[in-house]
Amino acid sequence: MHKRLSITKTILIIATLVTIFFAFSCSKSGTSSARGADTSRKLYLYNWTYYTPDIIIKKFEKEFKAKVIIDNYASNEDMFAKLRASSGGYDIVIPSADYTSIMIKLGMVQPLDHDKLPNLIYIEEKARKLAEYYDPGYTYSVPYFIGAAGIAVNTEKVKDYPRDWTIFGETALAGRMQLLDDMAEVLGIAQATLGYSVNTTDTQELQRTADFINTQWKPNIVKFDSEGMGKAFSQGEYWVSHSYPENIAEEVPEAFWDTIDFFIPETGGPLYIDSMVILDKAPNPDLAHEFINFFHRPEIYALFLDEFRHPSTLNSGVDKFRKVEPFYDMVNLENYELKVDLGEDLEKYNKVWQTIRYH
Repeated sequence: MHKRLSITKTILIIATLVTIFFAFSCSKSGTSSARGADTSRKLYLYNWTYYTPDIIIKKFEKEFKAKVIIDNYASNEDMFAKLRASSGGYDIVIPSADYTSIMIKLGMVQPLDHDKLPNLIYIEEKARKLAEYYDPGYTYSVPYFIGAAGIAVNTEKVKDYPRDWTIFGETALAGRMQLLDDMAEVLGIAQATLGYSVNTTDTQELQRTADFINTQWKPNIVKFDSEGMGKAFSQGEYWVSHSYPENIAEEVPEAFWDTIDFFIPETGGPLYIDSMVILDKAPNPDLAHEFINFFHRPEIYALFLDEFRHPSTLNSGVDKFRKVEPFYDMVNLENYELKVDLGEDLEKYNKVWQTIRYH
């Protein structure tokens, strides 16, 4: 009898211990879930392809206990069309100056809280002056990078060539060249070649520009390409590429860089300032401010420049943190003109672009 009671007691004690352990585990699990909620904050970023270094994203996620979800686009026009159809739930978008201006006017972005952006002190004066054209005082935007598209030449395949935009008129290179699938960039480099402003609204100048592209350049190119040009260039499909430097630097192994001549033509062209803006209906505006401020810490911005071998063009504190020589220089940028919002005259550009791109 006593033995049976002892066994019963033992079973009751074990059951009690199991219950206590289970309850404790649930409690602990609940705490982990609560902590998980802290780390489950999400930032939705919509950026150009090849423009968001993984190392910066990982550092941000670790420090701010957040997850960054990134979608990419190949042109301002693609980005704008998608956002007009639906904001897509993004927090930060990175348009160029002309589209930053358009988005501000349409109420698509929200004013920034500068108290949350102390690292604005590192933005250089030249960038502040350029911003006066589209967003005085950085009310709605913070510059991401100032630059220009250029030309990459495979020097193992091409030995003698002009180091300017007229290279696209070289019939000997027909079928081995590509132009960006970007209205502002293609019209802009042709306008600069013809001696026109990249912001001209003169109907005759625009028509001459379209005629020039259609007769002198278009017959020689494989395609208009803003997404796969880096890979196609690295694989030898293109010998001459109208491209952004990061597309080339990311796709071509560093061991082969001495076979590439990447340059910004002295003749000028469109200058871009890509800027970070927070969408009007951003789901996480506070975290978006944190990211913008984090990005412009000099030691973090240095990682961005080094990743893509960019020269320093706007962050004054970055140079002492750099570890990689730039892939190219921007000595010719004084000849480049900022592409601005053309307002109703943008339709003139759309019409001539149709005759180039789709005929």
